[in-house]
Amino acid sequence: MTGPERDSSPRLTDARRCIIGGEREGQSSPFQPQPGTIVFASLCSLAAVLSDENRQLLRLLHQREPQSLTELSELSGRKVPSLSRTLKMMERYGLVELRRKGVAVVPSALATRFTVVLE
Repeated sequence: MTGPERDSSPRLTDARRCIIGGEREGQSSPFQPQPGTIVFASLCSLAAVLSDENRQLLRLLHQREPQSLTELSELSGRKVPSLSRTLKMMERYGLVELRRKGVAVVPSALATRFTVVLE
């Protein structure tokens, strides 16, 4: 599988089940992830998305609830362009939500705990 696949179930939950792979040899029916599950194509993609730095960023979003990328930049010590790229990638996986509030982009964590399952 290529790219993130996620369910459109209710969003704001702090736990996500992460599956690596997802294709089952010898199975006649296609793999169907459970609601709230994030499917990673490889262990490398999971490691990149859920790196120590990115998990720290999720905790910061959850605990401090910054109201803009500029505020998050000040809290994290990371530059806004780098944060923006990281958060957009994490949004594709359903880990964060980016909302427009006037001219500001307000990031929020949707997941802060993970269970990894090797399929």
